[in-house]
Amino acid sequence: MTQYIDVDVRPILRAGGEPFSAIMSALEGLAPGQGMRLYATFKPIPLFDVMESKGFGHTEQALEGGEWEVLFTPAYAPKEEAAVTAGSEFDEWPEPAASIDARELDPPEPMVRILAAAEKLKPGQTLSALLRREPVFLFPQLEKRGFRWLGGFTQDETTYELTVRAPS
Repeated sequence: MTQYIDVDVRPILRAGGEPFSAIMSALEGLAPGQGMRLYATFKPIPLFDVMESKGFGHTEQALEGGEWEVLFTPAYAPKEEAAVTAGSEFDEWPEPAASIDARELDPPEPMVRILAAAEKLKPGQTLSALLRREPVFLFPQLEKRGFRWLGGFTQDETTYELTVRAPS
């Protein structure tokens, strides 16, 4: 079950401010698999696409006085929750042709290195990467380039293991 942190940007909006940086800061602070409950003075439709590109689905609910509550839920299931069964296409992925340990790198360096390494893969080859956090900004970039990916946190939730496969 997803746990949510509350982000109330209504005071910022009422004061005439722009809450985007506060929302993105809260997003960066989310733990793996955690979601965000946003409170706003209006239905934040422009934010829906931004959050989707970062790997979050949403549900919204109107509150009294024209205000809104929006739940942003991680859309990418961790490896342990993914439905990977015997005979699935993932069983046929080859051993990684390259490996990257990006756990000690600060963003956006892990994404930059993974994308650069992925571009060097031959059709159907894979690469593996180890990261400190779930790379939600990387997923849309991989998909845009035609790459497939599979990933999730280790049991101790300290390392995100990612496997990327080049288009065949």
